[in-house]
Amino acid sequence: MASTWLQVVALMMVLVAWAFPTTVERRIRGFKLQVDQGKTYMLRIVNVALNEELFFRTANHKLTIVEVDVVYVKPFTTDTILIAPSQTTDAIITTTQQAGKYLMVVSLFMDAPIVVDNLTSTASLHYSGVVTSTITKLVALPPQNSTPVANSFINSLKSLNSATYPAKVPLTILCFSQLVLESILAKLVSMAHNHKFLQQTKGTKLYRLPYNSTVQLVLQDTGMITPESHPIHLHGFNFFVVGRGIGNFNPNKDPKSFNLFDPVERNTVGVPMSGWTAIRFRADNPGLKMAFVVDNRKGPLESITPPPSDLPVLSQFE
Repeated sequence: MASTWLQVVALMMVLVAWAFPTTVERRIRGFKLQVDQGKTYMLRIVNVALNEELFFRTANHKLTIVEVDVVYVKPFTTDTILIAPSQTTDAIITTTQQAGKYLMVVSLFMDAPIVVDNLTSTASLHYSGVVTSTITKLVALPPQNSTPVANSFINSLKSLNSATYPAKVPLTILCFSQLVLESILAKLVSMAHNHKFLQQTKGTKLYRLPYNSTVQLVLQDTGMITPESHPIHLHGFNFFVVGRGIGNFNPNKDPKSFNLFDPVERNTVGVPMSGWTAIRFRADNPGLKMAFVVDNRKGPLESITPPPSDLPVLSQFE
């Protein structure tokens, strides 16, 4: 397999450049990914946009997905990738088409009824030996609000769950929690009109977890003004995405449809608009993580490093 890491890094700059309309974006637009006919390449696709899920397609070429967030998945073939902010996707592409130039595009996925700057960034898959004047073969973009395309990709993601790479999904849960997400716009408006709400946001409630406890967290996307999809990263852990759906999570009904056999494992997940996502993980990394504090256990490998003796205390700055 031919690896094109340096080229892919440059390519990903093109793919997310639409979010940053600067002179830098204009300089790198039109990047050419040079390939040889009849070879296989691995692309590491990274979304470094701020808050937008993106579609990615290449004209006349299929992509075989083998890894997300640096965790293997059951390989599957698709013509469209959906990727949320800070997620990574590794895809295999084989250059078996007629030598030529093939358009690579990234476009916005937004199924919320809000106005967005729906620009498209492009690059080209450029077969070696092809002259510059060759007409680039085009590819159609998915509709901006194409929820079926997005769901098809998400639902295809499964862990390998093999003897070598088992999916260690927590089956017995010690701690259950639900986190309600609000749109940034809704929160800012609420702050402007409610001083008490602003005061309350100065503090964050933390959940204390015993070391090695098993946790189920339901992320509920509820917009006060207008709903939107939220990317959520759980710092310090990988987790298994055991379920997702539209509407409010039903603790009596929805767990019956959880995938506890081969759910995808990752560290960042997109919560669907006006929907929910359920994740499970084992709290085996002590310290402050997102809205959790994980206790130390025994020994240096199961505890955070103590602070240095000369570390200033908070009272010195008050």
